[in-house]
Amino acid sequence: MTTTPSSLQEIIAPAVESSGLVLEECGLTGEGDHRTLHVVVDRSEGTEGLDLDTVSAVATAVSSALDAAGDDLPELGRSPYQLEVSSPGVSRPLTDPRHWRRNVGRTVSVSVDGADPITARVVEADADSVVLAPVRPGAKKGMPAKEGAPERLPFSRLGAGTIQVELTHGAPAHQDGDAQHGRHPQDAADDVSDTEA
Repeated sequence: MTTTPSSLQEIIAPAVESSGLVLEECGLTGEGDHRTLHVVVDRSEGTEGLDLDTVSAVATAVSSALDAAGDDLPELGRSPYQLEVSSPGVSRPLTDPRHWRRNVGRTVSVSVDGADPITARVVEADADSVVLAPVRPGAKKGMPAKEGAPERLPFSRLGAGTIQVELTHGAPAHQDGDAQHGRHPQDAADDVSDTEA
């Protein structure tokens, strides 16, 4: 994604925030009549994913704000462009404390103190640190993974985390959505909300 001029972000961010979401990033790609304005939005807190209705509503708000700005946005000019609004999805690196809080209950891969990445479950996260429980594969194929003792680590010791999608067959998810043997509820929402709105 290319860098978006701040004037464009100044129009888009309030429209996103009026929908109760935060602007993760935005960028304009392509040239001439084949340009796409990519807008990535997310919830500020909680682990609930974005549904298609929410993404559609924020796309409408952003579109209206851009239309209202009209000629005040030379970056867009009069050439057509396609507006694409989506959630970050599971491929987004976890680089901000808010990203870690949004992924409590999920399994991640992360480097600690520059060492090789470990696999761990995010137990909790706050503004300064995250509690990770190391996850080791089962002793034999098909056996459940084993979680080690949770450890609180300051973000300064961590590299960017990467969400590990958990795929299992036929195992029930826990009632609280922390799917030890199933998918995290946000994974299902990401499947829907990562499409164009």
